[in-house]
Amino acid sequence: MSDPVVLEVCADSVDSALAANRGGAHRIELCSNLLEGGVTPSVGLISTVRRKISVALYVMIRPRGGDFCYTANEFETMEQDVVTAKQLGADGIVFGILKEDGNVDTRRTRQLVEIARPLKSTFHRAFDMSRDPGKSLQDIVSAGVDRLLTSGGEQKVEDGMPAIVRLVRAAKQRIRIMAGGGITESNVHRVIAETGVREIHASVRVHVPSPMHHRNDKISMGVIKGREYDRIVVLQDKVQRLLEATMDGVHYGMKAR
Repeated sequence: MSDPVVLEVCADSVDSALAANRGGAHRIELCSNLLEGGVTPSVGLISTVRRKISVALYVMIRPRGGDFCYTANEFETMEQDVVTAKQLGADGIVFGILKEDGNVDTRRTRQLVEIARPLKSTFHRAFDMSRDPGKSLQDIVSAGVDRLLTSGGEQKVEDGMPAIVRLVRAAKQRIRIMAGGGITESNVHRVIAETGVREIHASVRVHVPSPMHHRNDKISMGVIKGREYDRIVVLQDKVQRLLEATMDGVHYGMKAR
């Protein structure tokens, strides 16, 4: 019998985390600023979500957007954020660190893993930006990371499936391989069936208009004009439909730690 399939949903707000929880997600990856690919959420957000959801909570540890090569000050911030996540009741952390040459920063990765223990750790899609996937996998394993999130080095997971198959084989059950990057209801079963992964990471989010009646269209608070009147949220029914598609022919887990 195949291992159960775990669905992890990315959320950047309390409401989205609650929707994912109600929709049947087994684990929440919590972050802020999804427009930058996700950065470390605030203490208030972590604390509130932890109190309100019943499933596993993994916290993004990323001090800024941009690349994954961090200064000494940024790494110190990451260390403190890992400690904070532990104190607030997180079940795991999500991070990725590369060196200037594109290789995994094994020493710093190991440091964060050790600080986080007994929490679990996921190396995120910084892996897909690394120089050599085979070497990067070995480095991540040697650093003691529990899980690797990857799209197979491509923008969309469907294009990276051959690479994910190779990673699953090379992992030899030393580390969990989680597929993500463009996961949808229409492709999730194919991704699972063809790659052999038993963990899926999805955003499952949509754009919804702001409830604001008064608007000042002359001003933009960010680089994307009009963003102030647009929200990105996770919808419970979309999570449920994705979970149903995930369950098409496979068993699924009730909770993931």
